[in-house]
Amino acid sequence: MKFIKKNILNAIFLVLLLAIIFVPDAKAFFIKGLMEIGFYKPKIEAPVATNGYLNGIRFKDVKGNIIDLGDLKGKVIFLNFWATWCPPCRAEMPSINKLYNQFKNDQNIVFIFADADGELAKSVKFMAERKYELPVYKVESDIPEQLFSGALPTTVVLDKQGRLSLKHEGAADYADKKIIDFMLKLSHSK
Repeated sequence: MKFIKKNILNAIFLVLLLAIIFVPDAKAFFIKGLMEIGFYKPKIEAPVATNGYLNGIRFKDVKGNIIDLGDLKGKVIFLNFWATWCPPCRAEMPSINKLYNQFKNDQNIVFIFADADGELAKSVKFMAERKYELPVYKVESDIPEQLFSGALPTTVVLDKQGRLSLKHEGAADYADKKIIDFMLKLSHSK
């Protein structure tokens, strides 16, 4: 009897492990759980000058509207690069959606969720199915490596002067009080 119970427990453990490895939503659920217990916190940095390279970095929304980061001087920019197939991206989406809902009416903050695959229709459908309100964009220009080097997810926050204030590669809990306080501070700064 002990032998059978042990085999059943081993089989259940193996199935769960395989699900975490091969099923994106299962892996995202696991990573999200780790985020909730304190892992994956983004590091807030001292602002770093961008030397004006924000001009010409463009994104297009589903309606065809183009947004240029250079035109957003005077606003805080929360920029997240993600993909629908990326489990860490899926894991952090609920916390990002919570942060977005808290600040979406703040005229000093602009949120851009850049689909790294460039499949805008697929990304919009993904957001709608999960009832996220995040504004999705397609990258329409080259992105400097200082902002995005290809790791997904990557989140960048630029202050009102266009200085890099936060860059985090990998999943993180953006509903954390430190991030909320950080965004409030940036939003109310001159």
